[in-house]
Amino acid sequence: MIKALCICALCPRIETGTHLLLVLHQLEQFKSSNTGQLAVRVLPHSTQVTRGVDLQPDSPLPIPSGYQPLLLFPDPDARPLSEFANSETPVCLVIPDGTWGQASRTRRRISALKDLPAVTLPAGAPSEYRLRTSGQLERISTLEAIARALEILEGDRGPSVREGLESIQRIMVERTLHLRGKLAANEVAGGLPEGFKP
Repeated sequence: MIKALCICALCPRIETGTHLLLVLHQLEQFKSSNTGQLAVRVLPHSTQVTRGVDLQPDSPLPIPSGYQPLLLFPDPDARPLSEFANSETPVCLVIPDGTWGQASRTRRRISALKDLPAVTLPAGAPSEYRLRTSGQLERISTLEAIARALEILEGDRGPSVREGLESIQRIMVERTLHLRGKLAANEVAGGLPEGFKP
């Protein structure tokens, strides 16, 4: 984002028992519309690796010791994430991040992902993300997928974790839409920085 609309100071710090491992496509590194990296910024218990930069096809995944790795992606063999909601072993949630096509190829391209159990989210509300569109209602942003997954995995804290993540995405999206001339200043969640001139 442009410096005048930076949201870094607004990012909450959300502690979780679940570890997040974001597998970012290298073409997403510098896109202002990327939400996976925003989730990593907000979640201190997370790690980001970038395909083609620090993660090669045969690289091992940095899964913390003692964690059950689960790949969040709707593969045909995916199990409902809710099956792991009360697991005694903490979960390392592995998230492929990129466009839908890039994310769908991640499991085939990274050998360490091939044997991970795949999990899927239940059907939910349509995406509120308005910076990119897929044309398919069931597709949501990476941050929304992470928020909905953590709502399931984090027990009683789940709803507040989800709300914290979704609220910072809302601010990022609406500031970007305002900058593009698609949203009035008074419609931007959280308002605009004092003295900001478009």
